[in-house]
Amino acid sequence: MSVKYEVRDGIAILTLQNPPVNGLGLSTRRGLMESLQQGLDDAQVKAIVVTGGARAFSGGADIREFNTADVSREPILNTVITAFERSKKPTVAAIEGMALGGGLELALGMNYRVADQRALIGLPEVKLGILPGAGGTQRLPRAVGLEVALNMIVSGEPVAAGKLDDTKLFDLVVEKDALHAALLFAHEAAAAGTLPKVRDWKIKHTNAEGFLGFARTAVAAASANYPAPLKCVDAIEAAVKQPFDNGIEVERQAFALLINTPESKALRHGFFGERAASKIADIGADVPVREINRIGVIGAGTMGGGITMNFLNAGLPVTLLETKQEALDRGIATIRKNYENSAKKGKLTAEQVERRMGLITPTLSYDDLKQADLIIEAVFEEYKVKQAVFTQLDAIAKPGAILASNTSTLDVDRIAAFTKRPQDVLGTHFFSPANVMKLLEVVRGKQTAKDVLATVMQLSKKIGKTAVVSGVCDGFIGNRMIEQYGRQAGFLLDEGALPQQVDRAIEKFGFAMGPFRMGDLAGNDIGWAIRKRRAIEKPDMKYSKTADLLCELGRYGQKTGAGWYDYKPGDRTAYPSQQVNEMVVQHSKDIGVKRRDISDEEIVERLVYALVNEGAHILQEGIAAKASDIDVVYLAGYGFPIWRGGPMFYADSVGLYNVLAAMRRYAKGHEGKAWEPAPLLVQLAEAGKSFND
Repeated sequence: MSVKYEVRDGIAILTLQNPPVNGLGLSTRRGLMESLQQGLDDAQVKAIVVTGGARAFSGGADIREFNTADVSREPILNTVITAFERSKKPTVAAIEGMALGGGLELALGMNYRVADQRALIGLPEVKLGILPGAGGTQRLPRAVGLEVALNMIVSGEPVAAGKLDDTKLFDLVVEKDALHAALLFAHEAAAAGTLPKVRDWKIKHTNAEGFLGFARTAVAAASANYPAPLKCVDAIEAAVKQPFDNGIEVERQAFALLINTPESKALRHGFFGERAASKIADIGADVPVREINRIGVIGAGTMGGGITMNFLNAGLPVTLLETKQEALDRGIATIRKNYENSAKKGKLTAEQVERRMGLITPTLSYDDLKQADLIIEAVFEEYKVKQAVFTQLDAIAKPGAILASNTSTLDVDRIAAFTKRPQDVLGTHFFSPANVMKLLEVVRGKQTAKDVLATVMQLSKKIGKTAVVSGVCDGFIGNRMIEQYGRQAGFLLDEGALPQQVDRAIEKFGFAMGPFRMGDLAGNDIGWAIRKRRAIEKPDMKYSKTADLLCELGRYGQKTGAGWYDYKPGDRTAYPSQQVNEMVVQHSKDIGVKRRDISDEEIVERLVYALVNEGAHILQEGIAAKASDIDVVYLAGYGFPIWRGGPMFYADSVGLYNVLAAMRRYAKGHEGKAWEPAPLLVQLAEAGKSFND
């Protein structure tokens, strides 16, 4: 039963029962309609209270219903809201936990609202490239005022109910037990006999025209690649200037337009892909998880310190190990500095800083890791170093402790073999800066136990990470693909492009940073070391020599003040380098390649399709379980434009037939062997299918 109906002292209580967040799916909508009618038909019922329990009033639409026929079956949410709005008995929303999206729109359709001050209130639809489609753009401005409503709707960010206490949205905001307060309020409302409707309220603003003009300009500047925010402004403007029913029609038309835009489809793909990433085919809800109460981290450098902060932020104690006191002190000082900088920005209180720092136990002894439930090493990327660490861990870690490597490229199965407990070993590839970046690649070894994987995937949510499972291969999902992207960037230099043109083209496409600016930020010497290893392991894999020539000049990037670009002291701006440009042109002559004009379109296609082709190999090999996992990796960790949905989704939108045709065209050019298409790509293209079918 999706809605529980009960009567308590003359008040009908309708409790939503659709975990985890009381999504408003078809059965819940039908349950609401039936229960509302039951309350209206019962002469003993004086008022009706709707609640979702302590965890959530409602998180809005039921995402499990998306892309099914149920999403548009009657009663749709608008029908339910209209029924509550027409009720002849007072209706009261008792809001705890959250009222988001359709959940807030449902509450706005009732006569009264009582909320716990901590409940999150919002209309996040814009984050999916759409706008509220059940009257939210019309009712919220009437309830909280024009400016507050516009900011909430255009940003999609939730607000604590307590911060809206001075608006007309809530009739009562309480510290606890909103349901109890709502029941008392319902008796008062029944005695008063009034049935206020938000739709009848007027929007008051001293200069609505001027504010809307300013808002439109600001929103346009901030949302160039997203049509939804401006459509939100259009709908809110209709709420101000037109009768309610006309405004509802403007909202409906805007929703119908936006739901079919490429941007909304891409954003929804990313949204569902992130949730699907946590679902692993052979690990069901029946797989138990191990208890994780204490963490060990080995290495207090940039990565180790950032990894440590993730667990401190979640309230988990960390024993941080280093080999030398100086390095340990430096690592602890950096963590404190990071927290104190957050405190200066008002993101943390001084008390919170000290509480988190108090969770760290610094040590120089492996013996202090004996009680850790999870130990993550963040040491140098060499097998000999990893072997030394895991051999010691195997000797001292308690039975059942999970041993994880933060390797970004190395073979996790080989690392697991350094222990007598390979079932307890897996990879946890954090992305730098580890305390900021959302992505976590969880690398599943051949012998990794199911409960170990399930535990780490669950823990990733606790520390605020977007976790994606990868199989074992060189570079896993993200770095394996980015290598092909980088190879094409180098070949483009050989053929006629310059670093700034390549970066400019891909950044215009929507990447946060082009390959050469990214190299300068990460350190060009890192790629140099990988290419040296490749020369031994994969001698047939060709690269442009320009990156090696750059490193031979000592131009490692921002850390040396010079890389593909020039940098000034204290200034991270990338200035085109005449020395580098001359080096690139000379190298083309040295290898006998006649330089040519290269279009931005070619640059984008070659960089993105290189990702796509390698992604197809990864899918075919089973390194990634599904195409959306690859997209999530690139959206969360590599700056791929969110509004394009990730490389595999983007390829689907272009059409795999067209992608393959372009690749075959590029295969006729310089270093054409790099364009050997993945068999899966050919198979899908010839069958007229897509990666996400």
